[in-house]
Amino acid sequence: MMEHLLDTNIIIAYLHGLLPPSGVTFLNPIIDENPKISVITQMEILGFNFSSKEEESITGIFINASAVLDLNSDIISKTIQIRKQKKIKLPDAIIAATSMVNNLILITRNIDDFKGIEELT
Repeated sequence: MMEHLLDTNIIIAYLHGLLPPSGVTFLNPIIDENPKISVITQMEILGFNFSSKEEESITGIFINASAVLDLNSDIISKTIQIRKQKKIKLPDAIIAATSMVNNLILITRNIDDFKGIEELT
């Protein structure tokens, strides 16, 4: 079974109850198992200005329960390759590279950010 990498926007939508029921049903087993995120997603989410201490606490619990995939030389090389092939923001390129190097399916709410990246599922 293929594993998944969760993009920042999907986590925010999930934690804020912004997904349709079908999206929640799809994500629940992925999140219950051992969610995987890029270190970029960790930085993006924890760098958010939370509206309450409760929101910050729930988000922190989620991040702490996730497997955070750090940068390594393979991800850096893949990021550079992606950026040479496609105009893409650096954080998105790192997230895509992390997914590809770790053979993970990327789950995102904004597929346009990742269109045209070969090898990315």
